[in-house]
Amino acid sequence: MLPCGFFFYKRVFLHRDKNCTDIWEAFQAVLAKDPCSVLPSDYDLYINLSRHSIPRDKSLFWENNQFLVASYSENSRRFMPLGDVLYGRIVDLLSWCRQENASGLDYQSCPASEDCEDNAVDSFWKRASMQYAQDSSGVIHVMLNGSEPTGAYPIEGFFADFEIPYLQKDKITRIEIWVMHEIGGPNLPVKLLMCVDHSMHPDCALTSSVPD
Repeated sequence: MLPCGFFFYKRVFLHRDKNCTDIWEAFQAVLAKDPCSVLPSDYDLYINLSRHSIPRDKSLFWENNQFLVASYSENSRRFMPLGDVLYGRIVDLLSWCRQENASGLDYQSCPASEDCEDNAVDSFWKRASMQYAQDSSGVIHVMLNGSEPTGAYPIEGFFADFEIPYLQKDKITRIEIWVMHEIGGPNLPVKLLMCVDHSMHPDCALTSSVPD
């Protein structure tokens, strides 16, 4: 047995009660599927083996601002978005599918959304999003990108299609929606964080209240 704390030292939690060998074997169920025939349900065992509780009031949903969310969550110290739970963290920012004419995973040349709907990555995040929504409780936080040309709230997207419908009404006290903008725009609750990457922008100039 390989405990999952091996992968998460100095990360979110030390999941000593999780068997990462079993989790990894369950994840590799996609090796038996054509890269365009992977369903969300193919990840059921993987999700069930790696699932853990999400602290109340710590769920953070998002659309079109993944890296800002990751920075703001600060490895779950502030919030715990999907990319910080165990089943999301293991594959976050990866692409994968069955290797062609081989017996392993391909991380380089897999079909994407525009190639086929039932690809390995999209099906995974659909299943993971459903579980994350079901396990969220208390105050639900949502971070949307107000600078997105198509609008802050996409009518079709993971949040609309695979998270909102799976929220448990009896477990939720309220929903807070933050519409973020690129640096230079209005409404920046995480302005100081964004200014780390845009320190020379006029919006990030420090002013002093001390008289000359």
